[in-house]
Amino acid sequence: MIRLDDVGKAYRRGSHTLWALRGVSLEIPAGEFHVVVGPSGSGKSTLLHLMATLDVPTEGTVWLDGRATAACSDETLTLLRRDRIGLVFQAFNLLPYLTSRENVALPRLLQRLPHRQVRREADEWLDAVGLTARADHWPHELSGGEAQRVAIARALITQPRLLLADEPTGNLDSARGLEILTLLATLAPKSGVTTVLVTHSADAARFGHRTTRLRDGRIDP
Repeated sequence: MIRLDDVGKAYRRGSHTLWALRGVSLEIPAGEFHVVVGPSGSGKSTLLHLMATLDVPTEGTVWLDGRATAACSDETLTLLRRDRIGLVFQAFNLLPYLTSRENVALPRLLQRLPHRQVRREADEWLDAVGLTARADHWPHELSGGEAQRVAIARALITQPRLLLADEPTGNLDSARGLEILTLLATLAPKSGVTTVLVTHSADAARFGHRTTRLRDGRIDP
């Protein structure tokens, strides 16, 4: 599903070049739940952004579904992110002026699907994450765990090939974090989606089929 060949990412800071990633090679097959673990500053988020095509590598190649992302046009990458990649962030990123149902439905509305179909799908996904009773609530009325469940439903409603989760439990207490990890580990395989979860929590590793450990921008053997 996704492959990185000797990938590196550098940033310029004045006259200095800082490498966030260097020499990363990794292959994640379709359907796998893969956990990337590392401390702050290890390059986890940079790695996820490259997989999501939100950034481009300085060196090496990122392959997504058999295609080198660097060879894709901006339009192709935009459609890829819209239709094939689901994203879950630490900060939830729910739109405050939309209800839970409307937040979940938004990606399908952007695909210009019929409103009746989109509402039905949104309600089905809210049910899948256990939030049927919160469908008409605003984000400020939700707990952190509930908000992250809405974000997961929103990421999965398009039935993406790839789900990328960036520290999805970072703003939650340990009990709510465990609930979110359990939900992801249950829903993702059931949906057939390849999942990459990046986290600083070593406890999250037990939820994955495989674990990659990053340290100082490199894979820690």
